[in-house]
Amino acid sequence: MRLTQFTDYALRLLIYAAMNADRLVTIEETAAAYGISRSHLMKVANLLAREGFLKAVRGRLGGLTLSKPAQEIVLGHVVRATEPDFAMLECFGREEQTCCLSTDCHLRGILGGALRAFMTEMDRHTLQDLASNPVHFGVQRPAD
Repeated sequence: MRLTQFTDYALRLLIYAAMNADRLVTIEETAAAYGISRSHLMKVANLLAREGFLKAVRGRLGGLTLSKPAQEIVLGHVVRATEPDFAMLECFGREEQTCCLSTDCHLRGILGGALRAFMTEMDRHTLQDLASNPVHFGVQRPAD
């Protein structure tokens, strides 16, 4: 299983916002801090705001901030909001299946269990677990 770049960027943006919880952060500074595309990060920020993880403040002095404390943002919830499809095989969710093994295959059950275990682990952790020590991320706060 592999998470999409969208989820990676979502987690990075949330970490950056958590590390700078005392102020609004901007898309531009976050993109520069991580060396990622501003336009991609804009799409991520829009989704995170719609899903209630971030609060967006418009205007010249606007920016983004966490909508709730980092210890209340469950990583599993973020992953579920940002990952469009966990269909690891065609038998995960597709109505029309062409796999000749589908009637007697146990792989779907095994992979389903693995996915449940992954999400259970993600549900055990919050954003606070990721953002507890900003030095570990090598991201410097911009000069005021």
